[in-house]
Amino acid sequence: MTSISGPMTERLAAARPHPSRKPCLTAVLRMAGLRPTRQRVALAELLFGGPHRHVSAEQLHGEAGTANVNVSLATIYNTLHQFHEAGLLREVAIDASRSYFDTDTSDHHHFYVEDEQRMIDIPADAVEFKSLPKAPAGMEVAHVDVVIRVRKAPV
Repeated sequence: MTSISGPMTERLAAARPHPSRKPCLTAVLRMAGLRPTRQRVALAELLFGGPHRHVSAEQLHGEAGTANVNVSLATIYNTLHQFHEAGLLREVAIDASRSYFDTDTSDHHHFYVEDEQRMIDIPADAVEFKSLPKAPAGMEVAHVDVVIRVRKAPV
């Protein structure tokens, strides 16, 4: 991609240092088959407005409140699951009652820091398998998720 610079682009950058990603996110939602409602676009901005990260529904609900996005926790859950089904997020289940949603949908694994309830990425090539069990008849392995639980070692 070629970078264009000059007095006009410098003035535009100074006038709008953080350009809105709404048009881009609207297009992404449409391409994923989702209607870009006001709430979906606002939540997409919170999720995808920075570096890749892991977020729980409760964390996103708190961030939405701080950003003055009026949305219920149920809507947050529904939206996260819709984004996951559309391939925009990856869901990582920690246990039956806790899931995190990862904005990085590439193939990789995770450490789960139990003491802090947070996740850390592990590159896919850092985990090796000698073999995988054969999938049941009529099925294929779609993805392998490894979550390694860690906690602070006693001093």
